[in-house]
Amino acid sequence: MKTVCNTRLLLCSLVLLAILASCGEKVQIAEYSIIPEPEYIVMKGRSYTLSSSTRLCFANLGRNTPTAKYIATTLRRMHVRPAFIGNPEKDCILFTLNDTINPELGDEGYLLQVLPEGIFISANTERGLLYAFQTFVQMLPSDILSTTYTHITLPECTILDRPRFPWRGSQLDVCRHFFTVKQIKRHLDLMAAYKLNKFVWHLADDQGWRIEVNSYPALTDIGAWRVDRHGYRWGSAPPPKPGEEATYGGFYTPSDIADVVEYAAQRNIEVIPSIDIPGHCSAILAAYPSLACDAKPRQVACGPCWPHDATLCIGNDSTLTFLFNVLDHITSLFPSEYIHIGCSPCSTEPWEQCPRCQALKHRHHLKSETELQGWLINQVADHLSRKGIRIMGWDDMLDCGSLPPDAVVIASRGDSVATIASLLAPGVIVANPQYCSFDYYQADTLYQPLASPQTLTLHDSYLFDPIPHKAPSAQQEHIWGGLCLLWTDHIDTYSQAEYQLLPRLCSFAESLWSKPENRDWQHFRHKIAQHKTRLASEGYNYCPGSFKPLVTRTHQGDHLLVTIETEVADCCIYYTTDGSEPTTESTVYTAPIALPRGSTLRTLTYYQGQQQEGIYSYKL
Repeated sequence: MKTVCNTRLLLCSLVLLAILASCGEKVQIAEYSIIPEPEYIVMKGRSYTLSSSTRLCFANLGRNTPTAKYIATTLRRMHVRPAFIGNPEKDCILFTLNDTINPELGDEGYLLQVLPEGIFISANTERGLLYAFQTFVQMLPSDILSTTYTHITLPECTILDRPRFPWRGSQLDVCRHFFTVKQIKRHLDLMAAYKLNKFVWHLADDQGWRIEVNSYPALTDIGAWRVDRHGYRWGSAPPPKPGEEATYGGFYTPSDIADVVEYAAQRNIEVIPSIDIPGHCSAILAAYPSLACDAKPRQVACGPCWPHDATLCIGNDSTLTFLFNVLDHITSLFPSEYIHIGCSPCSTEPWEQCPRCQALKHRHHLKSETELQGWLINQVADHLSRKGIRIMGWDDMLDCGSLPPDAVVIASRGDSVATIASLLAPGVIVANPQYCSFDYYQADTLYQPLASPQTLTLHDSYLFDPIPHKAPSAQQEHIWGGLCLLWTDHIDTYSQAEYQLLPRLCSFAESLWSKPENRDWQHFRHKIAQHKTRLASEGYNYCPGSFKPLVTRTHQGDHLLVTIETEVADCCIYYTTDGSEPTTESTVYTAPIALPRGSTLRTLTYYQGQQQEGIYSYKL
C-alpha cells in the first residue's frame, strides 16, 4: 500500500508541476518567424494559450529516450516544467511517434498543429519530432530564455515540413585555434536550433593534431602544441626558433570525444572526424619526422597555412602502417560511417626527389606524382571500406586519377566542378566558397574584425543552392546537400567564431532545408531581425550585418530606375545625387528613383538612430 501511495504521490507531483512559472508576463504572438522556412504553413483565426495548466505529453515515446530528455531539458531552460503524463486530448503539448508511416513526412519531416485544444506534433521518427520541437521553440517569444511568461498565446496554424536535402553540414576548424568541449557543444546547440545535422570536426592540420592516440603519444605530446604567435597577423608570424617552447594548442581525449558524440547524437547531429593527408602534415611530421621523405626534424607550423614540405612519404612502408593504425583508432571513436581525409593539393616536390616514392611510382606504373597521391587515397579508402567506413575528401581527389568507388566528394571549387563530381561520385556535398566560406568578411572590412580577405554578406549567402545550374537532372540525386566552412586562421576565440557564423548560418540552413519556391529574401531579412533578438537572449555573438546599400538599376527610357535596399531591414537611407556628401538633412529614400545615366548616387545609412558604416558612392 505504501508503494502505491508513493507512486500516486509522484504522479500527482509531476502533473502539478507548472509548465510555466507562476509569476511573469503575458504575451500574444502576432506572427511566426521560423528559420528555415517550413515547406507548408497556413495560419488560421483562432489561438491557443500556453499556461500553468498546459501539460507535456509523449505518445509512443519513452520518457528516457534521448529526444524526450532533450525536449524536457530545453523546456526547463525556458522556465517550463514538463510533467511526463499520459495522452490527454486537450490543453497539452503532445508529441506522437507515428504508428503508421506518413509518406509525406519521410525520415526527418513532421506535422505541427496549434489548435484551440493544444499543440499536437507528430513524426515518423524521433529526428522528425526533434525538428518539430526546434520549430516550436522558434514560435515562442524571442526572449523566452531570459523572461518568464505566465501566458503565451499562439496563433492557430498547421505546419507540414520536411528537408530538401538530407546532408546539412557545418565544418569547424579547431587546428589553427583550439576550442574547448564546452564551446564545441555550444556550436552543436546552434546547429540543432537551425536543423543542421552533420558536424565535420576538423581535427588535424599543419597547425595542430587534436586527437589523443595512445599508440602514438607524440601526436599530442608534440603535435598538439605550437609556438605562440599571438599578436601577429596570420601568415606573417616568424617561424619558431630552435628550442623555443611550444605552449599554444590542446587536444581531445577519448572521453572528450565520446562526450561530444553523445551530446551531438541527442540533437540528431552526426559527428564526422576530419584530418588532412598526405599534405598539411606539419603536426604529424613534428611528432614523427621519419614519416617525411627527408626525415629531418620539424616543428608544428605556427602561422603559414601550407609549409611547402609538410608531406608524408608515400614510399615509406611505415607511412601506410601509421595511417592505418591512426585511422582505425579515429574511426573507433566516432560512430559515423564517414571520415574526411582532406586530400587537398600538396607539394609533390618531396616525392619527386625521394627514391622510395619514385620506386613506388614506377612499380605501380603511375604517370605522375598526382597519381601517386591518388594511389595513397585508394589504399586508405580500401582499408577503411573493409571496416564499413567511407572516405570523404575535397574535389581535388578528382584530379588524382581513379576515384575510390564509395568516396564522397566535397565540391569546393564551384558549380562546374560540382557538376563533374556528380557524374563521378555516388555522393557530392557542395561547399562553394562563394556562398559557404564563413571565415570571409560579412561587411565592409573597415568596420569588421580581421577575417579572410574576401567578402560574403548575408545576402550573398542566401543565394546558395547546392544544385549546380548545369547539372543534368539525372545526376542531381547525387547532390546530397551542402557544407558551410569555418576555417579559423584569423579566428582565435570562440566568440569570434560565433560572430563569423552568425547570422549567415541561418541563411545557409534555409538554403538546405527549404524548397526554392518557399524561399524569399525580403521575408527572410525580416525574420532574421527576430532571430538576432533570440540569439542575443541566448548569449550568442553575431554580426549586425552589412549596411552597405544594395543598389539595383533597371532601364527606363533615357533614365535608370534605381532601387535601394539594405541587408538589414528597417534602415533609414539618406542620399544625394549631385555628388555632395549626404547628411541627415538629405533626402530619405522611400521609393525607386529615376536618375540620368552617369549620375553619382551617394548614401548614408542609419539604423535604430545610429549611423552605420560610412558613405558609399555608386556611379550609375
